[in-house]
Amino acid sequence: MQTRRFGIYEKALPPAADWMATLDVVAEAGYGFIELAIDEEPERMARLHWSAVERARLRDACGQSGVPVRTWMLSAHRRTPLGSADAPTRRAAIDMLRRCVDLAVDVGVRLIQLAGYFVYYEAHDPDSRARFLDGLRAGLEVAAPAGVMLGLETMDGEDIVSVTDAMRVLQELNSRWLGVYPDVGNLAANGLDVVAELRKGSGHIVGVHLKDTRLGEYRRVPFGEGIVPFTDVFAGLSEVGYDGPFVAEMWNDGDPGALGTIIQARLWLQEQAQGFQLNRQIRNA
Repeated sequence: MQTRRFGIYEKALPPAADWMATLDVVAEAGYGFIELAIDEEPERMARLHWSAVERARLRDACGQSGVPVRTWMLSAHRRTPLGSADAPTRRAAIDMLRRCVDLAVDVGVRLIQLAGYFVYYEAHDPDSRARFLDGLRAGLEVAAPAGVMLGLETMDGEDIVSVTDAMRVLQELNSRWLGVYPDVGNLAANGLDVVAELRKGSGHIVGVHLKDTRLGEYRRVPFGEGIVPFTDVFAGLSEVGYDGPFVAEMWNDGDPGALGTIIQARLWLQEQAQGFQLNRQIRNA
């Protein structure tokens, strides 16, 4: 499989002095792009308010390094959810999404991945899902004209935990600018048939998170030590004609050998993906 198809999550990387140093590590590790995050950390939240100079700094580093930012992961909605019962919180969540679209346009990103939580820290109520969908509609009013895709990630919890759940949202909103961003690790940890779920997203999958997990254990399981059937996953994605990007989702946690770790992860994943490559060659022959 082409190396440029594999990206790496920024939290897998060792600390670096600036964007150029960060992207040089991505290139050295053999990944084709990086996925950046806007989460609940103040430093990453501040990216939504970057000046033109700060945006240009990242854009220029991408140009010089040859490593693009292809996706933003917007998980800060956990703290400020689109489905909140509090109206000011919902307005803040929609503003956050609109700012993320604006940022994506400025730095050349065309896919924003949204965590599939209606609410996270606050209690659910019968209208949480409806409010979440209203927030997505408001976001799509900005994203679609800008040519930016929104992708719903399958999560833990009780909201969008499967591709089936995500597809119901897609059908209700009926926008070509909203797709499914499956996390195969989350699907497995939720006890689902991963390949069967991926098939349900045929034609609507815009990105795929790759991580290993165990039942009920969603993070930091080394590749090959969990229950995700990666060979079947790649073969299944090939069968449904998926030809988009993959992101290795990992966490550094102060690992002094982080570079070697992410290189080994890429090599291992590419080995599992041989069926995907073979099926594409057959289909394109």
